[in-house]
Amino acid sequence: MTAHKKFKIAGLFLCLVAALPSLAQAPPSAEQMIEQLKAPPRTRSLRNLTVEAAPAPAAAGAAAVPPARPSLSLLIQFDFNSAHVRAESQQALSNLSQALQSPELLNSKFAVEGHTDAKGAVAYNLKLSEQRAQAVSDFLQSKGVDAARLHSAGMGSTALSNPEQPFAAQNRRVRIVNLD
Repeated sequence: MTAHKKFKIAGLFLCLVAALPSLAQAPPSAEQMIEQLKAPPRTRSLRNLTVEAAPAPAAAGAAAVPPARPSLSLLIQFDFNSAHVRAESQQALSNLSQALQSPELLNSKFAVEGHTDAKGAVAYNLKLSEQRAQAVSDFLQSKGVDAARLHSAGMGSTALSNPEQPFAAQNRRVRIVNLD
């Protein structure tokens, strides 16, 4: 290989390496998290009342599905087989702690749900997801979020975000749910 080709390849490699940080997705800002987690406004006024068709009666023995609560899923990176939050996820969690302490969310309580993919034993995944949810809750508390506002729970692989690909990375996440 000629020196000129080596120089071109090295230049391309440096361009790719320089572009890598921009390829990584930045965590959502605290403002974006606030908007995602805000509970819909409650109103006593009938001025904004809309009439909708009554839902079909549920089949005998079927439970009514409650409306979805505001939530936010974050891809939090942990050390392999561990509940230790990796450095690259600390900015997202710092933004989350700032959002949870904002005036818009200060009076709300939140579930911190740990989720895994379907790799490994069900019992092991449940325990690991519980540890990871607790680690996120601990991090938020260390940043000033009141522990009484947080409830951590492990979900294991029971609620995959991508059930068609049970081993996909997007299934390994922490979900924050507004309980109010």
